[in-house]
Order: sequence, then C-alpha cells, then structure tokens
Amino acid sequence: MSEALDALIEEISQRDNRYKEDAYTFVLEALSYTKKKFKRNRHVSGPELLEGVKQLLMRKFGPMTLTVLDYWGIKETQDIGNIVFNLIQEKVLSKTEEDDIAHFKDVYDFEEVFDRGYRKKLHKKVSRMR
Repeated sequence: MSEALDALIEEISQRDNRYKEDAYTFVLEALSYTKKKFKRNRHVSGPELLEGVKQLLMRKFGPMTLTVLDYWGIKETQDIGNIVFNLIQEKVLSKTEEDDIAHFKDVYDFEEVFDRGYRKKLHKKVSRMR
C-alpha cells in the first residue's frame, strides 16, 4: 500500500480504536480478493464481501482465524461493515445508493463458520485420506 493510504488507515484506526490497522488492511485485501472471486471490476455488495472475507480468512489463517479476528477487534460481521463504512467516510471506498451498513448485520456466526465449520471440513479431509 501507499504511504498515504497507510497514514490514513492509521488515522482512521486512532479515531475508531475498536479495530486494529491490520483489520482495515485485511478488509481492503478481502475486497480485492472478492472482486476477483466474483469477477467484478467495480462494486461488490456487503454479503458478497463477507463471503470473500470468510474464504480469505480461512485460506490465510485456518484454525487461527478466530484468534486473529479477536486481536483485530472484529467480533461479528457487523464489525466488517463498520470498517467498510469508516473507509467510505474517508473516501477510500465508495458506495452505491443501495449500500447500507445493515447488509453486514448477522450475516454469519463466527463461531459456527470459523470454529465448528473449520473442524467439520478438516474432519472430512482427514476421513478422505484414510
């Protein structure tokens, strides 16, 4: 990232200290990942971004995902929305008329997806290896 963007993220993180700077950086990375995944040049919806976030978290952090999210200050999908809208407020990201922070509320449960869901996937992989 550019130094200007790094400085802006640092400023945003200081203003809204619920989330670490790394959380903002990850959300921007997840946005890029999601655009590629959904083959979009421009806009993705909140639920689409959250799907990309989920997939990228599992790919990058696997069983440590909940620990990383907790460290970043992210407890639920609404927190991703708060980060996105903080970035929109600072004009790092843009939004359409249809975009609403409510689209990020309770989309999926972190424990279910990143703990129990991860263990289920791992169990299936191990079973297939036998």
